[in-house]
Amino acid sequence: MFILHHQPSIANHFLAEMRDIRIQTDRMRFRKNMERLGEILAYELSKTLDYQPAVVQTPLATASTQLLVQQPVLVAILRASLPFHQGFLQLFDHAENAFIGAFRGKHHPDETFDIQMDYLACPDLSGKTLILIDPMLATGKSLLKSYTALLQYGRPQRVILAAAIAAPEGVAFLQEAIPEADFFLGCIDEQLNHKYYIVPGLGDAGDLAYGGKL
Repeated sequence: MFILHHQPSIANHFLAEMRDIRIQTDRMRFRKNMERLGEILAYELSKTLDYQPAVVQTPLATASTQLLVQQPVLVAILRASLPFHQGFLQLFDHAENAFIGAFRGKHHPDETFDIQMDYLACPDLSGKTLILIDPMLATGKSLLKSYTALLQYGRPQRVILAAAIAAPEGVAFLQEAIPEADFFLGCIDEQLNHKYYIVPGLGDAGDLAYGGKL
């Protein structure tokens, strides 16, 4: 498991601004910080992928390098993950992409809820690296339902779960439900509250990025 917050870096500034109630009301800056965090996590993640030797022709000679064996498939969990996903896409600019509309339904009296899914577009996943991108990993239920639905498009060779902020309960749930998955996280927060929101968290990432919803 990779946790970006454990290392001193400029990424902590982006996380702090996304949390700060004085700054997060600036939707453009919130989206940009989420995008930046996606870029940094994508770079760190890229170090763990497979590469092969290659030679490129420059104007003066040839240069030896190492290039990705295969681009990953990036999965955006709509709508909150769009700026976070864009950060990954800017680094993996030849990647294939999948899009899933998965979200919490209405809360029950005991504050539990069902995950609703109303959209899914996906390429063939057989033998590929699958990166599920969701900025807030709370209970982990939406990510599990998304992953389960994606398997109809083929069995990936590797599964990676990427989140900006995660709750320990959600991480533990997914480690048990998807033991083959690797985690790349911006930060693991303290806990979920009685409404299953991450504490201290940052609020509703989708609303902060794009405005409220009815």
